[in-house]
Amino acid sequence: MRVVMFYHSLTSDWNHGNAHFLRGVATELITRGHEVRIYEPANSWSRENLVREHGETAIADFHRAYPLLSSQQYNLEDLDLDCALDGANLTLVHEWNDHALVRRIGRHRARTGRYALLFHDTHHRSATDPASMAAYDLEHYDGVLAFGEAIREIYIRRGWARRTWTWHEAADTRVFHPLAGYSSEGDLVWIGNWGDDERSAELAEFLLEPVRDLGLRAAAYGVRYPDVAIEALRRANITYGGWLPNFAAPAVFARYRVTVHVPRRPYAEKLPGIPTIRPFEAMACGIPLISAPWNDVEGLFRAGKDYLVARNGRQMREYMRAVLSDESLRGELSRSGLETILRRHTCAHRVDELLRIHAQLEVRRAAAVPAAAHPMRASNTELLAGTE
Repeated sequence: MRVVMFYHSLTSDWNHGNAHFLRGVATELITRGHEVRIYEPANSWSRENLVREHGETAIADFHRAYPLLSSQQYNLEDLDLDCALDGANLTLVHEWNDHALVRRIGRHRARTGRYALLFHDTHHRSATDPASMAAYDLEHYDGVLAFGEAIREIYIRRGWARRTWTWHEAADTRVFHPLAGYSSEGDLVWIGNWGDDERSAELAEFLLEPVRDLGLRAAAYGVRYPDVAIEALRRANITYGGWLPNFAAPAVFARYRVTVHVPRRPYAEKLPGIPTIRPFEAMACGIPLISAPWNDVEGLFRAGKDYLVARNGRQMREYMRAVLSDESLRGELSRSGLETILRRHTCAHRVDELLRIHAQLEVRRAAAVPAAAHPMRASNTELLAGTE
């Protein structure tokens, strides 16, 4: 099968956490014998920022880490979709793409009708910026892959898509797995981008203050840290390491004894059940995880067993102290979290799900009536029946 993917960037993970999942899914498809073509814009902000700060060496490092993966850069104004989509069986289009590209691909599908076409949403904008998401023209798409049930429900409620599936992110366990033989560099590490003040108060309560009060040896990695954030890290005695290649995170986790997860406010308050990629990464690497509050309404993990949930800063201090002082507790959390990842949440699991969705669409297409060539003309009954 030929799978064509249009994503913001394969080669850069600068402020682009979805790169982990994209790389893992693409690798899994390739190792199963499928042909994968990935297209990314030549001027993506992620790649431009990465090269500006770290040079082309960072891109070369990616290619060494992922020898099976490659992408084709394009300029929207001269992208030849007939060529890009020639022979495609399944096409995935990520929500960070330009609205014009999303519309053009949909119209290409309507004109040719030769492949299954899915929109992939991995962000909170459906809840925080609905006008932008409503502007995507999904008329000729078969449906939407949403990385959480809460987002899937938004698409249904607002009538943005004909069919929807919940398709969570997961760990690329070819890259993210426990590593042995690394010398200790400290007690706690946090890997995450500062962002747009979406969790500044939470980071102070659940990371900075507990680390400072307990006198821990700690480090933080990520991008988009304003000067005030870097100064806050310094006052908490947390070493700031800047950008960390995503594929280098397992080796960093191996040098510390605990990590924390601090969800961004939109996920904690408006989109329960979506952990983002960080807990998957930590548990896959076997490092004990303590999380700030988030509501795992979909039961992805086993709270209290796979990871600990601190209700407030005081409890975060207590849990940090307990995990760091109790080797048995660290071992239990490490084993349990890794067990859940390997049992339910690897990119191999997600590719299984994707191929089942594609098979459903192929069955529908084989039995389709002529009107199905125009998905948005279906009746309300057909719309509901199409929701997966």
